[in-house]
Parts: sequence; C-alpha cells; structure tokens
Amino acid sequence: MKCQAAVLRGVGKDWEIHEVDLDPPHAGEVLVKMSVAGVCHSDDHFATGDTVPSEDMVEMMRAAGAPMPSTFPLIGGHEGAGVVVEVGQGVNSLKPGDHVAMSFIPACGSCRWCVTGQSNICDAGAHLNDKEMTDGTVRRHLGDEALLAMMQVGTFSEYVVASERSVIKIDESIPFHAGALVSCGATTGWGSATVSAGTESGDTVVVIGVGGVGMSAVQGARAAGARQVIAVDPVESKRAAAPSFGATHTSPSAAEAIELVRELTRGLMADRVVVTAGVVHTDLIPVAMMLTRKGGTCVLIGIVPLAEFSVPMILTDMIYSNKQLKGCLYGGMNPRADIPRLLSIYQSGGLKLDEMVTHRYQLEQINDAIRDMRNGRNIRGVIDFQPS
Repeated sequence: MKCQAAVLRGVGKDWEIHEVDLDPPHAGEVLVKMSVAGVCHSDDHFATGDTVPSEDMVEMMRAAGAPMPSTFPLIGGHEGAGVVVEVGQGVNSLKPGDHVAMSFIPACGSCRWCVTGQSNICDAGAHLNDKEMTDGTVRRHLGDEALLAMMQVGTFSEYVVASERSVIKIDESIPFHAGALVSCGATTGWGSATVSAGTESGDTVVVIGVGGVGMSAVQGARAAGARQVIAVDPVESKRAAAPSFGATHTSPSAAEAIELVRELTRGLMADRVVVTAGVVHTDLIPVAMMLTRKGGTCVLIGIVPLAEFSVPMILTDMIYSNKQLKGCLYGGMNPRADIPRLLSIYQSGGLKLDEMVTHRYQLEQINDAIRDMRNGRNIRGVIDFQPS
C-alpha cells in the first residue's frame, strides 16, 4: 500500500513528506492506522546528529569489525497510537479494530531481561536501527530506496507495520493522544522518578528539564510522596506550568537551583535528581551531582551527543559522598504492564496527559512541530492524523 510519511535524508536536513510504499505485515507483525503521533526530542537527535556516529566513530567501528549503521533515509517518530487494520500470521494478542499504543522498545518475553522484569532493555532492542524487520526483509520503500523506521515503528506515517512485540493494546475509552504520550515520554518520565530514582515519601527531588518527559517525572515524584519537587527549565512558560503538574518550586537553571535546594534542605541537598533535558551536554552532569546529597541518586534520561566523550566529574565526591549516577531507559518501566497501568492512573485523575498536549499539527507541519519543540514552545506537541 501507499501512504504519506515524514522522511529525513540526513543530518541538518528538514523533514520531507513523501508517498512511500509499505509492504503488508509478515508473520508476527501488525498493520496500524495511526491516529496520533507524539513529537519527542529523540526524533530530532537524528536531524541534529546527536545520535549519529561521527566519521571518527565510524572509522573506529570499521577497524573493530562492528556492523556499520545505515541511518538514512529515515521515517521518524516513535510515540504513537492508532487502530489495528491487519494482522500477520501467528499474531494472537491483537486483532483488527483493536486500539493500540506503540512501544519504542519491543518486548520478546523470553530473553534474560524480559524474564527478570527488565523488558525495557529487551535484547530485541539491539536491532532497532536496522532497515530490515525481524525476518531480515524490508517493509518500507521510497522508490528503489529502503527506509529505516525509527525504533522499527516510524510513527510519522499514516500507516505503520510493526512487530507484535512493539504494539500494546489499550482500552477503547482512552483518547489516542493519551495513548501516544504513554508510548514513550510519559512512561519514561514517570518511571525515571519512581522506579529508577526510587523516590520515597518526604524526599526532595530536582527535575532538570520539564518538557513531556520532565513534566511526567514531576508528576511521578509527587505521586511517590516527594515533599518538595524543584522543576528546572530555562523556558518561562514551562516553569509557569510546572506547579500545576506538582512542582513546589522552580528555577531557570541547574546552577541557580543549587542555592535554592541548599536553602530548602538546610544544606542536605536533593535526595533524587532527574536529568531530563532534551539535549544533555556533559557540563551539566557535575552540576547535577552537586545538587545530589550524600547517598543520593542522580538519574540521566536525556541524550548526550555522541561526540561528547569526556564527562567532567569529581570522582572522589562520588566515592566519599556515596552518590550514584545511573542511566535510565524507558524510565526502568515494563511497558507491556506499565503502559496500561499508567493509563488507568490517567483515567482516575492521577496523571495529567491532556494538559501536556500544548499544540496539535498535521503531518505536513512536521517541521513547524520540530521548530516549536526546539524553541521550547511545547510541553508536548502531537501530529494528528484524524480529520479535524
């Protein structure tokens, strides 16, 4: 079939809307008609080159005999929700007409990580930057070119063919924009504060960067019982919105938050620091660690550009103060179990998702959506495929 999709041809390029050819689902796959796709900062890292290996890195990979990435051309998007249109052979958990959310990390259910409750790092995720699907063949074409779909879903497209492992059924009463947000940003943010950071009742939590992921982290921290949540962001409108999501204090920068946190905690500093900036430059890490108390935890969610190898850190401070700096993927959540759980919390009023959607765009406005995100105009923008 043919459908419209947003395609990126390289670093520094704008997104282009093309009519692409989409093959039918093979065994274990489903065809989904997209309703809403979220616009996450991760979608922009390919255009800016933050997650694209530099020439030096490519040479090192060649010398090591590592498989060479082939990123472009790329259909973007990894957040989204829609309706199943067709299922391939052997698909048992879904049927046409089901409402679904996409999961940017698939869950095979049988690898070491899945069976120990860590499906956010499922081994199937190692193949997300391949143009080929699980059977080694391509589903998306632009003329003679094979297209990579971001995270093997590529939700900036009217239709998506994805593995059953990457699609999660949701209740039909859930609005599609809510299903889209929990497919990445809301789940990652909520989990980063609750699961990965381990927020406890009475804690002081600092969240650095309050876009879609960070605002969800603020909500997760308060739900876990945090007494004080400091939302840090240079954008005034986001700081103004943060109290409605549960922040007790705000700061325009991490550096300026140091004195505020010192005063609030009588010098103890924050129990948990969650770094959710859209792009995390390495000079932010030592500041985040300064905000972290003895024995505290600093969780890194935002992407650090691949070109920034060296991180300035005072390692003796980590040792003597028993601090922990940890990485976090998908908030440490189990998407197949936690996405429906978060949607249940949303339905009961415990998770604000409607309020996070600040602008809606049509697919042909994708470059406007990306520019607005870069300029801090959105908590979360979404692409709406449904007729207005």
